[in-house]
Amino acid sequence: QVQLAESGGGLVQAGGSLRLSCAASGRTFDRNTMGWFRQAPGKERDIVAAINWNGVVTYYADSVKGRFTISRDNAKNTVYLQMSSLKPEDTAVYYCAVEQAPLRFAVRLSDYDYWGQGTQVTVSS
Repeated sequence: QVQLAESGGGLVQAGGSLRLSCAASGRTFDRNTMGWFRQAPGKERDIVAAINWNGVVTYYADSVKGRFTISRDNAKNTVYLQMSSLKPEDTAVYYCAVEQAPLRFAVRLSDYDYWGQGTQVTVSS
């Protein structure tokens, strides 16, 4: 059974940093795109960043470009999201997700098949 376990969320002041981790188990995803999404109260779940299977191709939402960095360690079956210069509008539940189709790079929510339970990130002003 595939499981994705996020960690690293919490409360931080504006301008601060957090690093999210997502460890996958039950299957190896070294040929799959992995991504981070977020959902704020009353809003839809949107993509934050995605990374292809070998880390060469990445995508960032405009709102986080230059502040967030996505990376992965295939040996650990883990994806990371380094968040810097955090703003109150970054407050949301952050979810990691994996696309099941190997070698395909996608950024739409509907393309992702496996999801974690989410970790809360709260940025105070």
